[in-house]
Amino acid sequence: MQKAGPALRILGIDPGLRSTGFGLIEKSGSTLAYVASGCIRTESADSLPQRIKTLLDGIGEVVATYRPQQAAIEIVFVNVNPQSTLLLGQARGAAISALVTANLPVAEYTALQVKQAVVGHGKAAKEQVQQMVMRLLKLSGAPGADAADALACAIAHAHGGQGLGALATAGRRVRGGRLL
Repeated sequence: MQKAGPALRILGIDPGLRSTGFGLIEKSGSTLAYVASGCIRTESADSLPQRIKTLLDGIGEVVATYRPQQAAIEIVFVNVNPQSTLLLGQARGAAISALVTANLPVAEYTALQVKQAVVGHGKAAKEQVQQMVMRLLKLSGAPGADAADALACAIAHAHGGQGLGALATAGRRVRGGRLL
């Protein structure tokens, strides 16, 4: 019987300007274990630059506290409101900046890829994602929606993300196996 190597700690990020979810898991062989999850929240009364700083600092603190070896982040989808899409993109940029500043390899996944990896189909509802995250990580209760999405992103990376070339690209962005 082959012994599993050291556990790989993966940080998943679900970016948002109001609330950015984070979730940490450890992968040891084929076993996944929950480490931590939560949300970094910004105040809507704050200026955009202050909110971006809050996200940057918050993710930096999560990285410093939990010391992940890899990160996975959800790719922004285009929604009906262009202003919302732009703001979400800025929050995502702050998250990626915090991750690459910490020299973490960052893999990117669409919501469809995350749902397929965790639930088995890309049209899963948020509640289905929460339930599967709970089952896969053997949690006693459902994490909040943003934290569950972040954990799901980390799980998607653990299940197949190693093939995206993220391991050898510390500090660079990877999408679909190509360096950006």
